[in-house]
Amino acid sequence: MALNILPFQDEFAKAFYELNIEWLETYFYAEDYDKEVLSNPKKYIINPGGYIFSVIENDAVIGTVALMPYSERVFELTKMAVAPKHRGNKIGQQLMQYCIDFAIKNKFDALVLYSNILLENAIYIYRKYGFIEIPVEENSPYKRCNIKMELAIKYP
Repeated sequence: MALNILPFQDEFAKAFYELNIEWLETYFYAEDYDKEVLSNPKKYIINPGGYIFSVIENDAVIGTVALMPYSERVFELTKMAVAPKHRGNKIGQQLMQYCIDFAIKNKFDALVLYSNILLENAIYIYRKYGFIEIPVEENSPYKRCNIKMELAIKYP
């Protein structure tokens, strides 16, 4: 199934916040840093040069993902969430592939992500897409993070 994936629009901001908070509270908890970024996506993601993509179905946002600037030509794959009733349909995997293709098209050097080893299925999928584990820095922005992964972008 081909997804309708659109770049950030102001009218998607509420769904971006709600989907991510729901996901965080289902699996962990929403940290102050999460709430700040999710409440101000233009300030923290778009304005510094990042991207937010939303999956739209019947005029509703059913999935989101962001590419937040991390360093020059490296972006953090973050804030990926899918509405509960749409989970299990590989929407997250399609969003990940969309971000990888976007990174190739825009000549990024790498994508990084922060996660937690309790999310075994997610870690499996990250590895499947070529992400490898790298050390988590001491000042990681996420308290719940205990694994950091990176995908070096390879060009055809």
